[in-house]
Amino acid sequence: MSNRALNILAVVMVVAMAVLAFTAGYFFNDYVEARPQTTPHVSQENTDFAVFWEAWGWVERSFIGEKPTPRQVAYGAIRGALSTLNDPYTIFIEPVVRQQERETLRGNFGGIGATISRQENGDVLLDPIPGNPAERAGVQSGDRLLAVDGEVITAEMSVEEIANKIRGEKGTSVTLTLIHPGETESVDIAIIRDDILIPSVSYRLLDSDPAIGYIWLTRFSGESKGEIEAAVLALQEQGAEQLILDLRGNGGGLLDAAIEIADQFLDEGEIMHQESAAEGSKTYRATRGTIAGDMSLVVLIDGGTASASEILAGALQDRGRAILIGQQSFGKGSVQLVYDLSDSSSVHITSARWLTPNRNVIDQVGLTPDIMVERTAEAMADNRDETLARAVIYLQTGE
Repeated sequence: MSNRALNILAVVMVVAMAVLAFTAGYFFNDYVEARPQTTPHVSQENTDFAVFWEAWGWVERSFIGEKPTPRQVAYGAIRGALSTLNDPYTIFIEPVVRQQERETLRGNFGGIGATISRQENGDVLLDPIPGNPAERAGVQSGDRLLAVDGEVITAEMSVEEIANKIRGEKGTSVTLTLIHPGETESVDIAIIRDDILIPSVSYRLLDSDPAIGYIWLTRFSGESKGEIEAAVLALQEQGAEQLILDLRGNGGGLLDAAIEIADQFLDEGEIMHQESAAEGSKTYRATRGTIAGDMSLVVLIDGGTASASEILAGALQDRGRAILIGQQSFGKGSVQLVYDLSDSSSVHITSARWLTPNRNVIDQVGLTPDIMVERTAEAMADNRDETLARAVIYLQTGE
């Protein structure tokens, strides 16, 4: 996978959606809104906390600098207490960030569904994603963007800044001033922002070996199961006898989608275990039948492979359905409950963890590839994909 492809994907996601990650954490799909009916009982004796106020009293009396407000002290105490749990996903979120998080989780923001690229001559070009608002409104591939809502695009503007101007609340309108390819006169096109349909799967036969089908799964959405099935069937019709499933850079998505895709490659048996503080142990199992039969399968992973991706890769590895090639995965195998507090701040509490079929821990550990491939600076400079090349060698030789 080229760096250019990754950059394009990043731009697509910027244009298509609101920012999905705040300092609060990476993966909102692993967050579950919790609505407790009563305030939880604190079992610890208050006398044990008296030493805090004793220490803070000396700060109040002796500290020479500017002192924090009582609220800042309270927030600092909460963060300090949560840090003793040694869990990076059990965190405290202040009110402003929590409000941003709510808006993102509700999906209030949308986009037009187009990629943005800046050419060497400075021109900013658009390429509409099929089936999305930009295409429906008349945006053409290669359109040159001149202005957004009358604001002229300048050479100093970054692609991300331009994307931020295009993105906005779902249902609102944005007007783009464009010049279509081969024309000289500009046109104004009004586009209603909406939810963006971005395929999570792309696929092709490898040029180096047309018997190997390559599938790139970028995230786990509600459409991913059908997209994977369509990809596998299409590759089989084109003559693919072996498959490479690329999960590099896939930060996760819907848990159900990961389970469904694992089920497509596994004929019955365990997919994963979930250990929950409230519900105990739960096992997810595959049903009978697969879409790929006994086709050889290799899964590519790296440090960006996380969450739902690790569930899928871990299941295929433990069950002997595929080998993993690449680098150690991220290690995000947990679910957080979100509790809103009285001042509109919130705490995210890790309440469940995922285990592979062999009960290997994913969280803060990650998955270890069967074949480790170190990325070299030379290969990156030459735009060579060493991990993909190693997967091809394995499928061709078995080594």
